[in-house]
Amino acid sequence: MIYFSVTIFTSAFLLFMVQPIIAKQILPWFGGSSAVWTTCMVFFQMILLLGYWYADFVVRKLNKRTQAIFQSTVVVVSLICLPIIASDAWKPTADTEPSTRILLLLLVTVGLPYLLLSTTGPLVQAWFARCYPQAKVYRLFALSNFASLLSLLAYPPLIEPHIDLHSQAWLWSGIYVVYAILIVVSAWHSNRHEVAPEIPRSTTSTAEVVVSAPSKQDYTLWLLLATLGSVLLLSFTNHITQNIASVPFLWIVPLVLYLVTFILVFDVGSSRGKSGWYSRPVFIPLLFALLVITTYGMYEGYASTMNIYLALPLFCILLFVACMFCHGELASLRPAAQYITQFYLCLSVGGAAGGLMVGLLAPLVFNSFAELPLALVSCGLLASYVLWRAPSSAITAKLNSSLITCAIVLTCAMAWLLWHESQTSEETILQHRDFYGTLRVSESDKNNTPESVRDLYHGVISHGWQHTYEPLRTKPVSYFGPDTGIARTITFYQQEEPSIRVGILGLGIGILTSYGREGDSFRIYELVPAVIDIAKQYFWYLTSSKSKIDYLVGDGRLSLEREQSNQFQMLSVDAFSSDSIPMHLMTVEALRGYKKQIREDGAIVYNVTNRLINLAPMVKLIAEKEGMQAILIANRPQDKTLYPTDFVVVTNNKKLIASLQKAQDYTPIETQPKLKAWTDSYNNLFDVLR
Repeated sequence: MIYFSVTIFTSAFLLFMVQPIIAKQILPWFGGSSAVWTTCMVFFQMILLLGYWYADFVVRKLNKRTQAIFQSTVVVVSLICLPIIASDAWKPTADTEPSTRILLLLLVTVGLPYLLLSTTGPLVQAWFARCYPQAKVYRLFALSNFASLLSLLAYPPLIEPHIDLHSQAWLWSGIYVVYAILIVVSAWHSNRHEVAPEIPRSTTSTAEVVVSAPSKQDYTLWLLLATLGSVLLLSFTNHITQNIASVPFLWIVPLVLYLVTFILVFDVGSSRGKSGWYSRPVFIPLLFALLVITTYGMYEGYASTMNIYLALPLFCILLFVACMFCHGELASLRPAAQYITQFYLCLSVGGAAGGLMVGLLAPLVFNSFAELPLALVSCGLLASYVLWRAPSSAITAKLNSSLITCAIVLTCAMAWLLWHESQTSEETILQHRDFYGTLRVSESDKNNTPESVRDLYHGVISHGWQHTYEPLRTKPVSYFGPDTGIARTITFYQQEEPSIRVGILGLGIGILTSYGREGDSFRIYELVPAVIDIAKQYFWYLTSSKSKIDYLVGDGRLSLEREQSNQFQMLSVDAFSSDSIPMHLMTVEALRGYKKQIREDGAIVYNVTNRLINLAPMVKLIAEKEGMQAILIANRPQDKTLYPTDFVVVTNNKKLIASLQKAQDYTPIETQPKLKAWTDSYNNLFDVLR
């Protein structure tokens, strides 16, 4: 039995570990967007589906000796894909469609090893059930999810800070070789094992074995419950990280809750019956109660950024209870061991369908995160159906009828909420959604008075605002007041020369161009094409600037690498969005590339303004690695139209350094002795958390 347990544990650990390793390799190539993670998740779910189909085919169509030969051969062939290091040939060009490029890259780089890992759970459990028909085979599924959870929790604090990315890929590849040996040993052990006589069905505990074959209704419920669980996970992750709070590593919380529910419901010890720790009379009423509270909270606006301490726990508890419902009902419907691969295949189909709905379809269909209330409506409907079909006594029948009535009312309320959420508010004049997230343009007062302002939001983060009152439209506000580090740097070069060239990584709404004079030139590098269109159409900084402006769509660092030296006096690096730090823009290699684009007396200016992350010491460290000095200007203005900002100016221009150090807001950067400079092969957000 130890062969099977160790093989399943190792495969599940590798299955989850490969995702951050390969995703971090390609993240810099696609702008560091969280959408890269979502696309990767969709890919892995699709390969998982293919792997489960493969396992089902092998178990049902091949005899046990052929299974061992076939699986051993494919595993050996998969070793040619090692090590799992993405080729630079896959770096995108400016006109590359990111989703397709990412999917193809992943297929070539990790497709076959991941496919083999994904087959392991159902395949080895089928072998185990064949060798030990009296054992509780579904406990191996709980073991698999425990290994996945362990892998997920170990990576950020234990692996990422201590092992560079290149070494991680080689280490993973080495463990994969061990896995290959284990799966071959398990396959041939299963082939040689003398199968124990099966206990007659009449004497088998009905708590553990479903006597009859699964019905069409069972297959349908497997698919619906698995799909809903996947949709809930991804939609809650999007909503929590982009609409409630942008907090580092917050995306881990929903995934942990999702995996924990699988472990709990498939921990099928004899004392806990068929559904592990899941109890229908407890979790379904609790689900309805939480749906009512959440519906009210979303309508009243309590579940918003301003109420993070209320909204975040509420949504996490709701996700846990909803996943306990979905996965608990799946556990209660699990079939006998001879149908185990079909059961897992349906789970995988549902997971992949949910991933496609949220990751690829929703951004095309919705202009907001409407899939969340839609998922909650579906959860209420499915819970009502489960209660309706559940066998019950006279007493529980009355309770179920009451719950079903409440569920119908609740579902109608949630459906109304979905419609309400899809309608833009009076302040919203544009709402857009694409691969990179949601963009919203709002106007607080449409009377064109001095108090009237227009704002651009990416999720919950403001990317700049502008007065709509014409006399004030060209005034630099928000992050770019005249005393900020970046404004002081522009002013310094403008005083030195009659015309200057400025490079900008991250457009926002183009406030920085308001400092442009006749003869000045701004070259803007913007990852999201829609941002350029919105800045031109709904704001006035770009159209009213006196300077020459040109644009280049694509990741700023990659775009700069393809160009000859632009001889900028100043290069602005401002592509950050709260915890969504494009760390590939903050490495030693990145700074080395920036230096090639500026003049010898030029400067690189980083906007490191952040409540939760202290980036200034890191910028100082990578600047020192390249023989440059870093000056922090921490501006705390009294003017309410200006935001508190932290800009770090990296330069060797002694005159500029002396000018900045005389500024009232000059702040020495504290040295952190244990801090390790970020490189393309090593970076970790834990290093810079406040």
